[in-house]
Amino acid sequence: MGKIIAVVNQKGGVGKTTTTVNTASAIAARGKKVLIVDIDPQGNATIGLGLDKEADTENVYHLLLGSETAKAVIKNTNVPGLDIIPSNIDLAGGEVELVNEDNRESRLRDGLAEIKNDYDYIYIDSPPSLGLLTINSLVAADACMIPMQCEFYALDGLAQLLRTVTAIKESLNEKLTIDGVVITMFDSRTSLSLQVVEEIKKKFKDKVYDTVIPRNVSLSEAPSFGEPIDRYEGSSRGAAAYDRLAAEITGIKHPLQMAGKNKKEQSNG
Repeated sequence: MGKIIAVVNQKGGVGKTTTTVNTASAIAARGKKVLIVDIDPQGNATIGLGLDKEADTENVYHLLLGSETAKAVIKNTNVPGLDIIPSNIDLAGGEVELVNEDNRESRLRDGLAEIKNDYDYIYIDSPPSLGLLTINSLVAADACMIPMQCEFYALDGLAQLLRTVTAIKESLNEKLTIDGVVITMFDSRTSLSLQVVEEIKKKFKDKVYDTVIPRNVSLSEAPSFGEPIDRYEGSSRGAAAYDRLAAEITGIKHPLQMAGKNKKEQSNG
């Protein structure tokens, strides 16, 4: 049975989509079958895997509103073993439409039920809010992953997020757990980064992944090429970090092996 992980943090700019796309790709490189569900109206995970979010095609909006099945809205990507249910701006209106629907908090869970066993891992890229779309993510998930950046306000709003997770566990999804906290945008040259890491570990203890994701230019560049970091620049520190995170999650060691030129090498060549 596949495991569903909601990637959540109501703060924007913490690396949710970067973590979703690159972790999923590194896990797929280990021979696992992985699905990303882009439930953010901005559609950044969709763009980051090379799909056109403006395309007039079935997407997560249609799944949530019940007009299409999960199998009908799944799209292949250029990454072997990695599929996606894409998103676009229609989903912003869809959140409003869901308010008047029956079982509005469990639409995603119900929609994914038919395909859950088709995948080893399903990652849900949630929007930067604690609204109905994120609630759907948490109700559908077996566990949540929380990316937290190494900045002064990293812990700001964390109590609200944890209260939301607890409330959903108590009322809508008793199996929900916190899989782990991923520390992102780490800069070893600054004392602030070290202090933030210390505070996060005090708060979450053994729930913090050993792998720390560094600040890395290539991680910022890769989405504009529609590629995860291991395909864009597999020799980068960012690619190595997400490879270690995937090894930590799956228990499968896998040295990065890139076929042919990376996208970055092609653009410079």
